[in-house]
Amino acid sequence: MSLALPGAHVQRLDYGLLSRAFLAIGIGLAMAAPLSPDPLAFVGGALVPGLVLWICGSPTLPAAAAFFFLWQWLQVFARALVGLVDGEAMSRSLYGVWVEEAYWYSLAGIVTLAVAFRLVLRVPPPAESYRVAHLKWRSVDAFYLYLAAYVFNLFAQYAYRVVPGVYQQLNALGQFKVAAMFMLFVVVLSSGQGIRFLLVAVAIEIVMGFSALLSDFRGVFIILALAALGARIRWTGAATAAATGWAAILIVLALFWTTVKQDYRSFATGGAEESQALSMPIEERLAYMGGKVLSVGDIDWKIASYILLIRLAYVDIFGSVIGVDKFGRDHTPMRQWSDALSHATMPRALFPGKAELSDTEVYVRLAMADPNETYRLNTSISVGYLAENYADLGFPGMLGGVFVIGIMLAGVCRYFMTRAVPWLLREATVMAFIYATCLNGIEISLPKIFGAAFMFFIVYIPVVKFGYPALVRWLDTRAGVDAGTFSAYEPPPEAQRRRAIAPSSRGGGPLYPS
Repeated sequence: MSLALPGAHVQRLDYGLLSRAFLAIGIGLAMAAPLSPDPLAFVGGALVPGLVLWICGSPTLPAAAAFFFLWQWLQVFARALVGLVDGEAMSRSLYGVWVEEAYWYSLAGIVTLAVAFRLVLRVPPPAESYRVAHLKWRSVDAFYLYLAAYVFNLFAQYAYRVVPGVYQQLNALGQFKVAAMFMLFVVVLSSGQGIRFLLVAVAIEIVMGFSALLSDFRGVFIILALAALGARIRWTGAATAAATGWAAILIVLALFWTTVKQDYRSFATGGAEESQALSMPIEERLAYMGGKVLSVGDIDWKIASYILLIRLAYVDIFGSVIGVDKFGRDHTPMRQWSDALSHATMPRALFPGKAELSDTEVYVRLAMADPNETYRLNTSISVGYLAENYADLGFPGMLGGVFVIGIMLAGVCRYFMTRAVPWLLREATVMAFIYATCLNGIEISLPKIFGAAFMFFIVYIPVVKFGYPALVRWLDTRAGVDAGTFSAYEPPPEAQRRRAIAPSSRGGGPLYPS
């Protein structure tokens, strides 16, 4: 990997650069605010990501935190983009002024999460041996680890369908595939070697992702982008072009999926309207999807883009919950939090009779939706954890609930970021944790946040304590390093001479590059 010469400025992808970039993007978007029917909301939303990254960014903040904040922000700000496209103010939409309230409440919730992360997730820099441990690992071994994790993930999916009582535990363990993928990408990006292994992993994830019911293909794009942040790659014009191309590919695939997913899901489930279980063999699903690819010229990209934007914006449902509340909806105090905590603290392995989660039931109850129409749809609808906090606590009380969630998530991240294992393994574990608990952003419900966080934490305590040392020894031995002695991880003489710029308190400076 390339290293900085003494006194030379090397621009790297870190939280300092990221916060400055989103501040510049926010200012640029703000200049378009006069074209929006909601100019103040447009400006406020545009400036939030830069503010959030400035609040919580630090040299030791795990890369996964960027996904955690930016993904939720995008789901909120997309509503302002919808208004810009439609030329209609939020207050004139179906749920009127309540949508505008939901928009501002959601932005306030994201900033509150950033404050919680700032207070909790301030971990000290790792020792040199932990920081550079992965720089001597081989990309081929990281690829083997990814393949093993991928196979185990498939086994876990099969096993918990056979034995539903162990779903939570196996699902948490299956998330190690995300950690292994992140490790592979960081090792390759840090060393510049093994690009073919990275490309094979990307191809596997895209192809297999399109064979599932959900948009699983997007995960590899997210993880590779976060691996670039985690590896603190040099940020050059070529890197900018590559990132632009990568984002363009993701958008095209997302638009393609938007146009085919309804027909594909009907085919994959055998036409069962109320089922999300795959009934067609994988070879037939891939053949069906291949046929859709061959007819890609028939896609109306303009309509697909609008549908995707509408689907991305997840504020109107929150607005409907506010509207129902304004009309004096009767509800049990703190019911959402009570249900979430009771569900999370009752593992199905010990309580096999525990009722199944139903996000759609909560949606029908809180938003007063038509149950016949809602249950007819072959999908699950959630009001999201922000709306559930509002239903229990109102505003600004909901920010207290959001703050507690932020403290909990940041606390789990802090635990794994302070274990005595190589820094890359710490980052990878947090990547798997954030991915498991927050993949759906503001759509995720309170019970799923608490359940996923609780189970991941419990399952990975012994994994980190007993499994990771064995994994490190294997990677060390394969790389010809004195296995099990972190003192062996001393930076090479060149790295000792070439020190990059010292990290700042706001995320500047390289962590991996020495």
